Amino acid sequence: MNEQRTFETHTAYVALGSNLGRREAFLKSAVECLRTMGSIQCSSVYETEPVGYTEQPPFLNMVVELQTTLPPLELLNQLLAIEREHGRTRDIRFGPRTLDLDLLLYDDEYICLRMLQVPHPRMWERAFVLVPLAELVPHRRGLGGSSIKSLAEQIAREGEIRRVGHLR
Repeated sequence: MNEQRTFETHTAYVALGSNLGRREAFLKSAVECLRTMGSIQCSSVYETEPVGYTEQPPFLNMVVELQTTLPPLELLNQLLAIEREHGRTRDIRFGPRTLDLDLLLYDDEYICLRMLQVPHPRMWERAFVLVPLAELVPHRRGLGGSSIKSLAEQIAREGEIRRVGHLR
């Protein structure tokens, strides 16, 4: 008897950011890499000022919804590999980078490991994450039971975030 191996599909949300070099090209390339791991939906692209370490250029940010069979740690390792392939270095915390990929959400799971926390612990305070995420899952519940859309609207009022369109 031939057994067919089935793979469960998971929904992950990945934040993408770039503020060095050809920012849009880095985002496009990362999206193509993510496409090899499953089907994707992309938010709009936003330009934002840096958070934390502010002596650096503005970022382009977006969020991708990824349907994948990869388990969370394997997905994280793939994201880190994509960053390295795009010249990412980790010299300054919150410093400039060619590419930053953060696993925000993975199904409805809560993961608390030394190297991975899901939901991403700082996503609730960042307009550059919540605003594009709200395009993809506006009614999903977030911190305190509020919808992602209402959290995004609230935090967008506090900081500068400018929609620049979609990847071409």
